[in-house]
Amino acid sequence: MDIDKYRQESLQTWESMATGWEARHLFLERNMGLLNDWIIDKTAPESGQVVVDVGAGPGDLGHRMASLVGSQGRVISTDHASEMVEVARRLGAARGLTNVEYRQLDAEAMDLDDDTVDAVVGRSVYMLLADPAAALREARRVLRPGGSVAFTAFTTPDRNPWAAVPGATLVQRGHLAPPQPGAPGVFALGDPEQVRDLVPAAGFSDVTIEQIDFVFHYDDEDDAWRAVVDLNGPLAVIIDQLASDEGESTRRAVLDGFEPFRDDDGSYPVPAQALAVYAR
Repeated sequence: MDIDKYRQESLQTWESMATGWEARHLFLERNMGLLNDWIIDKTAPESGQVVVDVGAGPGDLGHRMASLVGSQGRVISTDHASEMVEVARRLGAARGLTNVEYRQLDAEAMDLDDDTVDAVVGRSVYMLLADPAAALREARRVLRPGGSVAFTAFTTPDRNPWAAVPGATLVQRGHLAPPQPGAPGVFALGDPEQVRDLVPAAGFSDVTIEQIDFVFHYDDEDDAWRAVVDLNGPLAVIIDQLASDEGESTRRAVLDGFEPFRDDDGSYPVPAQALAVYAR
């Protein structure tokens, strides 16, 4: 895989996703709230501390932590996509937050001084990075002694049909190549043993890894489809480029894949599972 090409395409993808993530930020907060809860519980932010939120997207994790570190503390809300940074900035302003700094930063090479923050957090971002090991080394570098990192990453496709069904559908219809082993992607850090090796290699110890089961709850088939095209990064970019007839056929195939999870009321509680990782 051409790493530099991947980084550029990833940046372009997430710049283009910012509008959808802003429109769907309440959906994300509801459906991924358990992941935020776990990260906050483990890092236990206190008044006066400094927290870095890596790959913050619309910023909801960092915004919650901002209320805990108080006026004497600070959250640095970061993303490599400038449009995502602006989304987080707008949503933070709407919440009246004044102790959040919004910065476009590369998680693999953060423009932050050594030993200056108390916690680095990242909800479902490290698996998408070209070099998660470098990003974790950066987290270790900027942390003060005793500081902690906490992040989540989705496990395996069979445990995450919310992402596996659309991805497999695009592969089956010839619009997406099968994922390469070891390449970045939504399931790239799904093996707990891989994570258990990766995190200590970056200089951390006392590693805790847990599994969190939750659901993405879609109100109806339109809500399910909008979540795919508004939120699902590279898949959404591909779908947007399909001709209208093929786009509609793909939509129907994805929804047929979600059919086993459809409730009698027409909603779709589609299972999800993430690894949750904490280390010092």
